[in-house]
Amino acid sequence: MARQGSWLWDRGIVPHVPVWDKSKQTGGRFTKEDFVFDRDRNVYICPAGAELAHSGIVDQGRILPYRASKNDCSTCALRPQCTTAPARKVSRDIDEDVRDQVRALANTEAFQVSRRERKKVEMRFAHMKRIHKLDRLRPRGLSGAKDEVLLTATAQNLRRLAKLLCRARPVSPPYVQHRRAVA
Repeated sequence: MARQGSWLWDRGIVPHVPVWDKSKQTGGRFTKEDFVFDRDRNVYICPAGAELAHSGIVDQGRILPYRASKNDCSTCALRPQCTTAPARKVSRDIDEDVRDQVRALANTEAFQVSRRERKKVEMRFAHMKRIHKLDRLRPRGLSGAKDEVLLTATAQNLRRLAKLLCRARPVSPPYVQHRRAVA
């Protein structure tokens, strides 16, 4: 997401895409948010005040690991709340600044609106895959794939149209003639 988010921001497009973040799943220990990133010195500061430095190595082509020294962690009073490893490690994505900007967008009204609209569209594609068996395209080539997707979308729209037209309309109660009771 970060690469695409950076590409979108560079072109003035606001990305309304959720950021997958698993840093909060720590089993009751300190999370990444408990560590403060010092942008000027390129270090994280732990809750006890120790620095976590970047070694210069890039994991998996995108992740920058920041590690505390074993000496700092071994004498730290907060270690039981922080880690069970010899030293604490915090990972940072190369495009973490972009991820932070996108995370901040998640609380806006525009993001919530686009999220609701995205669910509607994604539900249509899921329906095409599941009901209309569009999980695998049969014709070969781009034009064959285009034809099959258009045909499936047409069938899906016709089905929706039929449902909308056949929806039970509220009918006024039939005219009931009341007879007078003869006494």
